[in-house]
Amino acid sequence: MAEKRKKVQIYTDGACLGNPGPGGWAAILIWGPHRKEISGEEPHTTNNRMELRAAIEALQALKEPAEVELYTDSAYLKRGVTEWLPRWKEQGWKRKEGKSLKPVANADLWQELDELLRVHRVRFHWIEGHAGHPENARANLLARQAMRRAAEGLSSDAPGSG
Repeated sequence: MAEKRKKVQIYTDGACLGNPGPGGWAAILIWGPHRKEISGEEPHTTNNRMELRAAIEALQALKEPAEVELYTDSAYLKRGVTEWLPRWKEQGWKRKEGKSLKPVANADLWQELDELLRVHRVRFHWIEGHAGHPENARANLLARQAMRRAAEGLSSDAPGSG
């Protein structure tokens, strides 16, 4: 008998002030009548890392293996999982650049995400950013708020700022 998994919708987004710079990530998890919003920030990061971190944190927030529909406006995240990941793993977390192999950017996060994809059944969907989708807009707002917290944290750490 097949196990019954909870069905969860996840909307993720990442934001960065400068690239690299202070960044934020956010995710909205929806299952049945329940909803959970999570976000976080990093003082020095890239937009791609924040997009990955949003997906990782959302999947880590699930308390049991789930059937997940994950929506992102990041082509990098979606293509990474659906197109590039199997080849990177075969090539020892390297990618072809010309005739040589180079380390995959953000390999640490891709590996973390790959482990979570073994726990949950996840289908990735790309949605156009800033196109009026309410959950995507909310995730963007939360990620940008987290990014601003990271930027403010940097300025409060500056000499003479306190």
